Amino acid sequence: MLKDKEYKLVTAESCTGGGLAYAITHIDGSSQWFDRGFVTYSNEAKHEMLAVSQQIIATFGAVSEEVALAMAKGALAKSQADISIAVTGIAGPTGGTAEKPIGIVWLAFASKHFTAKAVLLSLQGNRAHIREQAILLALDHLLSLL
Repeated sequence: MLKDKEYKLVTAESCTGGGLAYAITHIDGSSQWFDRGFVTYSNEAKHEMLAVSQQIIATFGAVSEEVALAMAKGALAKSQADISIAVTGIAGPTGGTAEKPIGIVWLAFASKHFTAKAVLLSLQGNRAHIREQAILLALDHLLSLL
């Protein structure tokens, strides 16, 4: 679909640690439509590589709709892409809180062709399972947007 529309894709990943870009580059011919991927696991990387405001991170936390949207918009601005996917979440086994439990994941999508949007996921399972689900659901949501 991206190739047909002549769109380029960029990813910005935190909790999936590059797994989304890995899955995308398994697709034959993806070099025609996949521009690049940013792995911004730390807050410093989000700020330095994607221009996510430190104030947004401090106010809302790294796992938030606001940060996911800022990551998606930053990836788009720092690439040659037409559409971006951003993922930030808590895959566990530690790091969860009552407010943000293990399995909470925010996906965000930004584009030159539609208004940015974010999707909240509440996933179950161990760390590997949560990450795998996040990757598959991110790709599924991308396809529905196209």
